[in-house]
Amino acid sequence: MPAPPPRIDLATDVVRLTRQLVDIESVSRDEQVIADAVEEALRPLPHLTVTRRGHTVVARTDLGRPSRVVIAGHLDTVPVNDNLPSRLDEQAGILHGLGTCDMKGGDAVILKLAATLTAPVHDVTYVLYEAEEIEAAYNGLRLLGESDPGLLEADFAILMEPSNAGVEAGCQGTLRVDVRTTGERAHSARSWRGVNAIHGAAEVLARLHAYDARRPVIDGLEYHEGLNAVAIRGGVAGNVIPDECVVTVNFRFAPDRSEAEALAYVRDFFDGFEVTLTDSAPGALPGLDRPAARAFVDAVGGQVAPKFGWTDVARFTVLGVPAVNYGPGDPMLAHKQDEHVEVAQIVRCEQQLRAWLTTTDKEQA
Repeated sequence: MPAPPPRIDLATDVVRLTRQLVDIESVSRDEQVIADAVEEALRPLPHLTVTRRGHTVVARTDLGRPSRVVIAGHLDTVPVNDNLPSRLDEQAGILHGLGTCDMKGGDAVILKLAATLTAPVHDVTYVLYEAEEIEAAYNGLRLLGESDPGLLEADFAILMEPSNAGVEAGCQGTLRVDVRTTGERAHSARSWRGVNAIHGAAEVLARLHAYDARRPVIDGLEYHEGLNAVAIRGGVAGNVIPDECVVTVNFRFAPDRSEAEALAYVRDFFDGFEVTLTDSAPGALPGLDRPAARAFVDAVGGQVAPKFGWTDVARFTVLGVPAVNYGPGDPMLAHKQDEHVEVAQIVRCEQQLRAWLTTTDKEQA
């Protein structure tokens, strides 16, 4: 007889719940089993309205609160690397296994809150989505924003990406361009008969070397932009003057710029050169001026850092929802064979989110 499908127990503590999630293998594009388990656990709860799209599960309260927050986490992991099943080192307080850090500890917190908070002070939309670790075409949060944008409407959003249980607000945007120089081929023995495109790229590199990074302050947080060459290609043969050279440049831009504004800046920076956009993703504003965001930051200790990398919080900005990253785990451990998480961080995230979602603004004041 086939083995029964795995189940998760929402009545257990958040650390055991993390282990249950980790022990359900869910490599990207193979999330059906874990999504089935999540849906089966949430659907009977009378205080939640549950919607499923593909292998993405959404559970919402509808209590008529004046504000709504989204708390989201992805269910998928990178491929298994001899790091399943989970292993708990109780003496060290560390849970080992694929997805413990990125990000089933955060998913367990989401599920525990969804199951036990029947009357939060904000209406809450809990989102557990598929395919974050691979191409954006499959990303469950992106697909949900296209098929059911109303399910993601909110005043504030929390993405439970690992952040060492601290708040990292918003994220910077990113784009890549190819900056192309052209010349004329000639035999290298008669180089004066041609125009060397690689030599022509010297001006591109000189401009990058002289670049002065913009450091805007947004909601009290200083972001640090970066414009860097990340690749260069050119050359035909060892005895030919090259007629083309391409410098690939990555621009990490602060979230107060739109993608269009960022591209316009780069085109102006490389005025006189051919610039081709190859990849782009928007940043995400922190939105710390929103009442729900201020209350959340106060509830979790008041310390906030800017997010310099890119995460799915940017998808909320596209929908007009300010967002932060906040979850258990050291992001430096994500995708490593010895991926692990401090169990104290999982517990702390649950406790702090629970306090925030059950304390009125008046009580917090």
